[in-house]
Amino acid sequence: MKITRLTTYRVAPRWMFLKIETDEGITGWGEPVIEGRARTVETAVQEFGETLIGKDPSRINDLWQTMYRGNFYRGGAILMSAIAGIDQALWDIKGKALGVPVYELLGGKVRDRMKVYSWVGGDRPGDIVNDMQRLLEGGIDTFKLNGCEEMGLLDSPRAVDEAVAKIAAVRDALGMSVSFGLDFHGRVSAPMAKTLLAALEPYRPLFVEEPVLAEQAEHYPRLAAATSIPLAAGERMYSRFEFKRVLQEGGIAILQPDLSHAGGITECHKIASMAEAYDVAFAPHCPLGPVALAACLQIDFVAHNAVLQEQSMGIHYNRGAELLDYVINKDDFRIDEGHIRALPKPGLGVEIDEERVIHASQNPPDWHNPVWRHADGSVAEW
Repeated sequence: MKITRLTTYRVAPRWMFLKIETDEGITGWGEPVIEGRARTVETAVQEFGETLIGKDPSRINDLWQTMYRGNFYRGGAILMSAIAGIDQALWDIKGKALGVPVYELLGGKVRDRMKVYSWVGGDRPGDIVNDMQRLLEGGIDTFKLNGCEEMGLLDSPRAVDEAVAKIAAVRDALGMSVSFGLDFHGRVSAPMAKTLLAALEPYRPLFVEEPVLAEQAEHYPRLAAATSIPLAAGERMYSRFEFKRVLQEGGIAILQPDLSHAGGITECHKIASMAEAYDVAFAPHCPLGPVALAACLQIDFVAHNAVLQEQSMGIHYNRGAELLDYVINKDDFRIDEGHIRALPKPGLGVEIDEERVIHASQNPPDWHNPVWRHADGSVAEW
């Protein structure tokens, strides 16, 4: 079997799909994208494609190493996201060729169903309680929301109190019937993180994500020592080599690599195993589309330390398309009592509605994240 063509499709709301074709008629799908930089990743995929045409798609490890090590400059958000989507598509082809789901190729399931959580509240958390109550009726009891809005390098007690008040309102309304993680989203600096974590402790969040940005990872052990809240990070780390340093230094209780950013299934399977060796939980980041989610689930069902799976049904970014709009086998992704069962179909387990994808790619939106500013006019972290 040989690779014959790579085709990318940028589609609403902010996703990009990749189709890899072979000379035996078996095709694989991947989702290589950096939110807001889809065109840049698309170019990287096309450049990698020049070396992939004519190659055997079953040699996933060799092709991965060639893409990664065959170039003097490597790593980073763009190149690793391009590799990630290609890697997903190669695993999809291999599973389809052998007639089994990818998790069977990785040794088989360690669990029968995977706990998922839903986003609520949007970029500026609002109407959180009503969103949670609506989802509770559908059987989802675990959530994630942004923990604050703009937060200055040294901000006022009032800003801290405003952030905490929203979380207190959730506990007042719903008690302990819900679990929720709080995403600091890189908006909180090291000087403020310790203060905000201390103020949030009484409300017992499930975790705090990106307590500070990944480039400030030296603060993770210090913050972890000062709080009982588990700390999570990883969406802006792109290889096992970045995660290695974080695991060695300690402080992070939950690793959150993104399978569309951190080298795909091949790399994230290794990252999950590294985390397990440090007794660190694994919870893939996934605010993206159905191929990315399907890839995450393949790892979730073989990683013993996988604890939670993010998914984007109803997320505030989904304007113009929802998670399953491009999927034929929607029922396989049904959430039952807050869980998704192992996808039964071969490969990644997702059947893409190619006709709809092609139609949607004719006029895709060019999504970019907003640029926020502090009251003094300086750029704020979004």
